[in-house]
Amino acid sequence: MNILIIGGGGVIGQKLALALARTGQVDGKPITKLTLADVVMPGGIDAPFEVQTQTCDIADPASVAKTITADTDLIFLLAAIVSAHAEEDFDAGMKINLFGTYNVLERCRALGTTPMVLLTSSIAVYGGEAKDPLGDHTYPNPQTSYGMQKAVGELLINDYTRKGYIDGRAFRLPTISVRPGRPNRAASSFMSSILREPLNGQEAICPVAGDFLHYYLSPRLCVENLIKGAELNGSDIGMNRVMQMPGKVWSINQLITAMTTVAGPGPAKLIRWDPQPEIERIVTGWRWDIHAEKAKRLGLKADRSFEDNIRYYLEDDRPGAS
Repeated sequence: MNILIIGGGGVIGQKLALALARTGQVDGKPITKLTLADVVMPGGIDAPFEVQTQTCDIADPASVAKTITADTDLIFLLAAIVSAHAEEDFDAGMKINLFGTYNVLERCRALGTTPMVLLTSSIAVYGGEAKDPLGDHTYPNPQTSYGMQKAVGELLINDYTRKGYIDGRAFRLPTISVRPGRPNRAASSFMSSILREPLNGQEAICPVAGDFLHYYLSPRLCVENLIKGAELNGSDIGMNRVMQMPGKVWSINQLITAMTTVAGPGPAKLIRWDPQPEIERIVTGWRWDIHAEKAKRLGLKADRSFEDNIRYYLEDDRPGAS
């Protein structure tokens, strides 16, 4: 099996690559080649099969054509302009999140090989007047440009699958926390930084109140679910290839309590509460009463507790972790 990860230089892309290297197979099919592609040359990994790295700008059809070849069997399409960035720079969000997805799908159509394409969508597609509870069949009513762009990508995945151009599936990701690395331009970035930085002995700013509720999943479970999603039989998914990835709802106060339970009282003292209206405006438009019944039936999972999310960060990602 020849696998391509577009967005292979990002946090989830790198973790997904390492997980594939450990298993060596997807759905019982041995991996023969893995390509990590990103707009900036991604780092490579050690694996028992061939690994290539290359640059790819999905906003450029010629770059996409060089990256997706006739022997590509499975594409994880993770690349995206994140939420606050897409809201600030409408053109950039459209070029990457909407037309970039279109370029990937058009390349697959031109090849005529019907590869599997797995798109990471977002809970940002929910919002507006859609009524709680929300789930797989809720009509998307996004209140940000990022959410709109992801909703269009979902429709494209469904239609290109219906036409037989790809074997598609799209998963609406919860907010992934605790993410390693540095803060990014996602409006949700603080949902990791208020935990990651204190766990690393650094101050962090929380721009929302402690009772703010949101829908979360750890990076470790996200990667496991992406691989499971690629192993699903299309007939089991059904006519709607879009589904909500499982997560759980916690408040900011509950996240901090979980961190204190695992790591003691010290890290929480490094959190500074500083309201930021522009961030609040975006994230309070997001919804959290979300249910992922279809994905759960198909074997995808949520974390058991946020204490587990904290432990996973300490085990996998904190500087100095083995």
